[in-house]
Amino acid sequence: SGEPAFSVLVSRFLLGETFPTSVYLSLIPIIGGCALSALTELNFNMTGFMGAMISNLAFVFRNIFSKKGMKGKSVSGMNYYACLSMLSLLILTPFAIAVEGPQMWIDGWQKALSDVGPQFVGWVAAQSVFYHLYNQVSYMSLDQISPLTFSVGNTMKRISVIVSSIIIFRTPVQPVNALGAAIAILGTFLYSQVNHTTHKSLNDHYTPVIHMQYDK
Repeated sequence: SGEPAFSVLVSRFLLGETFPTSVYLSLIPIIGGCALSALTELNFNMTGFMGAMISNLAFVFRNIFSKKGMKGKSVSGMNYYACLSMLSLLILTPFAIAVEGPQMWIDGWQKALSDVGPQFVGWVAAQSVFYHLYNQVSYMSLDQISPLTFSVGNTMKRISVIVSSIIIFRTPVQPVNALGAAIAILGTFLYSQVNHTTHKSLNDHYTPVIHMQYDK
């Protein structure tokens, strides 16, 4: 839930990009609501906490620098993700072989087949397709929106997972969890309204300047 906060901090201190106070305020219910929605599942340990913080920072850097890489270039988000996937395959395959190796892959595959059964193959194929589509849609979306908006959407994805688990798996939910999800959804609505108002005011401000340049 801290990804939007990391996004504004990285944008502010590394890129010098600032946002209106209303944008910062709208992020508070989003982050707080997501935290509340998972409050009863809390099982704290420092290793997990540090991993979550590193993950937040890594995702923010990915969003910001991917956006900068697509900006001003004749490459779409889908093609950008395709290039990243191919480069990642070339770079990471030698490390995967050195750290794990084919024998570990074979042993793991056989153990999974024995534990799960033949349907494991279909699950792996489906997971691969859906995960690829998820990343492809992510980059197509990032091509159209700002990194901060993308981080807000990524945070709301957690709420979607929680709500889906309640509906599909009948996971019991405490009132505080439901309240947190509602607060996060409300915060997202507020952010969308503030973001729309900010962009509208910027467009209104720059339109006369553009007209003057055309007149000249």
